[in-house]
Amino acid sequence: MKNKIKPLAMTAIIAFSSVSYAAVGKDEKQVNIEASKVVWKGYKVTGSHEGTIQVKEGELEFEGDTLIGGSFIMDMTTIGSTDLQGDYKGKLDGHLKSDDFFGVEKYPTASLVFTDVKATGKNSYEITGDITIKGTTETITFDLSVYGSKANASLKIDRSKFDVRYGSTSFFDGLKDKAIYDEFDIVADLEF
Repeated sequence: MKNKIKPLAMTAIIAFSSVSYAAVGKDEKQVNIEASKVVWKGYKVTGSHEGTIQVKEGELEFEGDTLIGGSFIMDMTTIGSTDLQGDYKGKLDGHLKSDDFFGVEKYPTASLVFTDVKATGKNSYEITGDITIKGTTETITFDLSVYGSKANASLKIDRSKFDVRYGSTSFFDGLKDKAIYDEFDIVADLEF
């Protein structure tokens, strides 16, 4: 009888260990694309413009309550301004989608894949990732905060690294007050 109890006890311990390990394993949480909002803001010598762009799909990966990874695909065909109306809005939105800016016919999506996640506080992280815009991939580092089922991040992106040339003093001289600054901001409020 003792010989039968030992194997049963070992089986129970292994089974319990497996269940415990699975409970703390990787948990992928899909981003709710309807409830999430991504705002962009671009700057020029004479002012700024802002608008939105939609998340096509995305996920954040957790181990327990700790963020360990993530990836996002943005639908570049949805880029549009929110600070203009009528013909002005139509012209700017069309221009942003053209080859002068994001060339959405050829490049309908942009992506971000986390490559390193470092906790910097209870709910805050420093993220390093590969961002791809117009077929070009660059490394970017930014801060992200997670609270419950919400996450917030602010990114500063240099468009000249992705061959977005229009109005850029990195590519053209003598633009004066027609210049558009290379860096633009992205603020992402995500729900999952």
